[in-house]
Amino acid sequence: MALGKFSKKDFYFSVTTGLITGFSAWRIFEYLEVAKFGNYSFAWFLLIVPVLWILGVNLGYFLGRWLAFFNQFGKFAAVGFTNAAIYFSILNILIHLSGFNKGIGYSVFIAIAFIIATGHGYFWNKFWVFSVSCRESDKQNIDGELGKFFSVYIIAGLINTGIASGLVNLMDPLFGLTNDQWANFGGIAGSAVALIVSFIGVKTAVFKK
Repeated sequence: MALGKFSKKDFYFSVTTGLITGFSAWRIFEYLEVAKFGNYSFAWFLLIVPVLWILGVNLGYFLGRWLAFFNQFGKFAAVGFTNAAIYFSILNILIHLSGFNKGIGYSVFIAIAFIIATGHGYFWNKFWVFSVSCRESDKQNIDGELGKFFSVYIIAGLINTGIASGLVNLMDPLFGLTNDQWANFGGIAGSAVALIVSFIGVKTAVFKK
């Protein structure tokens, strides 16, 4: 079994995606007025998230000693959470600008945010998670590859949108959450299922070697 090894590329990409995620989470938490720990700003996400991403990728390689699946899943999860950060940033911007946090408008926002986040994730999945070189890309039909990639994420996106819309439009907020916070909870639930579906699809149908 081939063992994965944490590389300089892994370090730089972990830090970059971690910073993107940390910044997005900081601004989202501020917008949703999530209770702070003491009087500390959520800006500390900019420090802690990159560290967590580095540890997560290393954990994937460690578990990959017994199951090769984890060599890629650690990186895929980091990219997935980064995509989620972008997804929720766009979702909250659209909610803020329109005032729609439920109904058909909310479902449309979920779809828009998911499509944009998916496009962002293509780069990271192609050149980091599955390490497809430029030479290998030249040998492939890029249009076909993109078609397969977006097909996988369309399926995952439909699952994501269905679960999120079902929770938000058919249930009242639970746990004392506000409507905006419940809208984000619905997105989290949908994204969790979509993450697993998309990993299986991308690994087996898009970037398989």
